[in-house]
Amino acid sequence: MTAVHIEEPPAPPDAPRNRGTRLLKRLHVLRVATLRRVGGRVLTVLAALVVFVALVIPRELAMITPWALLRIPVEAIVGVVLVLALPRRLRSWVAGACGAVLGVVLILKALDVGFLSVLGRPFDPVLDWVLLDNAREFLHGSFGPTGAIGATVAAVLLAVLAVALMALAARRLSRVVGRYRSGATRAAAVLSVVWLAAFALSLQIVEPVPVASRSAAALVYEKAKQVPVSLRDEREFAAQAASDSLAPAAVAAQEEMLAGLRGKDVLLTFIESYGRNAVEDPRYAPQVDATLQAGMARLAAGGYAARSGWLTSPVSGGSSWLAHATLVSGLRIDNQQRYRSLVSSDRLTLSKAFQSSGWETANVMPGTDRAWPEAAYFGFDRVHDGPGLGYQGLDFAWSPMPDQYALAQFQHREHGRTDRGPLMAQLELTSSHVPWWPYPKLVDWDAIGDGSIFRAQVEGGEPPEKIWKNDDRMRQAYRDSTVYSLETVLSYVERYGDDRLVMVFLGDHQPASIITGENPSHDVPITIVTRDRAVLDRIADWRWAEGLKPGPQTPVWPMDAFRDRFMSAFGAAPTPR
Repeated sequence: MTAVHIEEPPAPPDAPRNRGTRLLKRLHVLRVATLRRVGGRVLTVLAALVVFVALVIPRELAMITPWALLRIPVEAIVGVVLVLALPRRLRSWVAGACGAVLGVVLILKALDVGFLSVLGRPFDPVLDWVLLDNAREFLHGSFGPTGAIGATVAAVLLAVLAVALMALAARRLSRVVGRYRSGATRAAAVLSVVWLAAFALSLQIVEPVPVASRSAAALVYEKAKQVPVSLRDEREFAAQAASDSLAPAAVAAQEEMLAGLRGKDVLLTFIESYGRNAVEDPRYAPQVDATLQAGMARLAAGGYAARSGWLTSPVSGGSSWLAHATLVSGLRIDNQQRYRSLVSSDRLTLSKAFQSSGWETANVMPGTDRAWPEAAYFGFDRVHDGPGLGYQGLDFAWSPMPDQYALAQFQHREHGRTDRGPLMAQLELTSSHVPWWPYPKLVDWDAIGDGSIFRAQVEGGEPPEKIWKNDDRMRQAYRDSTVYSLETVLSYVERYGDDRLVMVFLGDHQPASIITGENPSHDVPITIVTRDRAVLDRIADWRWAEGLKPGPQTPVWPMDAFRDRFMSAFGAAPTPR
C-alpha cells in the first residue's frame, strides 16, 4: 500500500504575532493579579496600622512619641474574638459599626489633646461644643479669615474621614480574620496572655503609658460617665445661684453695701493670661518681677501703696469670660452652661452692687466685636467694645488693639470726664492673649490719638505662626507681652491716677501648658493699688503681701470667694474674715 503524505497548510504569517499577543495578555493578567495581591496586603497592613494607632495613641500631647505606641490594645483582642464568634454574614457590618465608633473615639482623643494642651482639662461632650466656635474666632483673629476657613474645613473633612476610614479599615480586617481563623485564634490567645501579664506587672516602656492598653475603652467610659454629671450640674448650679445672702432683697440699705469705697473710682482690670507662673517660673519671673519692682518704686514715689494676693481661677489657658463671671458673682463658673444659668439668675454681681449703690458703671471690652446682652445683668451702664473704641491701627494678632490704646480710650470716654460721679469700671485687656505675638510697645500717652501710631509696630513683622514653630520664642513672646501689659497698667496709674483711684488688677487665668508646663496650679496674682491707706487697712486681715507681687506664703483663695470677702471688707461695718 502506498503511503499517502498530506501536507499541513502553511501557518498564517501573523501566527507568531498571535502567540506574542496571548503571552502579553497572560503577563498582563499575571501582573495585575500580582499588583492586586500586593496592593491588598498593603491595604491590610495600612488598615491594621490605622486601627492600632487609633486604639493606643495617648490623648496627652507630651506623651505622643513612637515609644508610647508600643502597647497592646485590649480592644483589638476583643474585636478579633468578636469577629470569630459572629456568623459570617454579620461580621462585616458589626466590624464597620465598631470601626465608625473607633473613628468617633479618635475625634474625642484629638479634642482632648487640644483641650488638655490649651485649657488644662479634657473635652466635655455636653458643655464644650460652644468653645469650638471660640477656637474658630481665635484662628480668625490670629491668622485671618483664610486661615480660619481653611482650618475649619480641614477639621470637618478630617472628622468625616476618620469615621469613614476606620469603618472601612475594620471591615477589611474582619474579612482577614475570617479567612485565617486558626491563625487569628492563636494570635488572640497569645496576645491575651501577654496583655494580662503586662497589666498584672504594670509594665511601661515609657512612663506613664502602660503596655497593657485600654485607653479607647476607658475614654468611652469616661465620656459616657461625664454626660449625666454635666446634665445634673445645670440643676445643682441653678440652686446655688438662687441662694445668695447678698441679694438686694437681703440687704437692709443698698447705699451701705460699699460704704468703705464711697467717692472712690474703682477699676477692676483683668490682664490676660497673667498667672502664677509669670511671677515664679524662672523662665519669666526675672523680667516680670523686675517690672513689678520698678513699678512699685515709681508708684511709692507718687504716694501709692499696694497689697497683693492669690486667687485660684476656675479655668486655665482660655475662656476668660468664665473667670470674669466667677470673680464678680461669687460662684465658680467653669463652663458655658453655668455662665448661661448665671446670667439668667438674680445673683448679685460686684458691678451690679456698685451700680445699685450709686456708682456709674462701665465695661471696656476691646476683644468683643458683637452685641453683649449680658451687660444689663452684670450691671453696666455703658459698654465700650472693640468696634466702638475707634481704633485705626492694625491688629496685634488676636488682640485687636494695644492695651495702652484701650486704656487711653477709657480715660477719654469715662475716667477723664469732669461731669461724672464715682465710677466703677471693668477693664479687659488683651495684649497678652495667645498667640502673644506681635505685642505692642509703650508710646507717649499724648501721641496715641486714633491708634495709627501703632501701625509701624505691626507692619513688616514676623507672622505669629513662625514664632509658634519655636517653643523658646513663643515663651519669650508670652513673657514680653505680659511685661508690656503690666507696664501699661502701672503707667496708666502713674499718669492718670489720683487720690480717688482704687486700681484692682489681676490675671484671669494661667496661660496654656506650652507656657506653664504640665499640671500647673490655677493661681493668678491679684493686686490693689491706692493712695488711700484707709482702703488697704480694711483688708489688713486678708494677710496679703505688701507691694505688687504676692509671696509664696500669701494666702490663696478660690476666685469665687472674692466677691463676698470684698463686699464684707468694704461694707458699712466690715466683718473680719
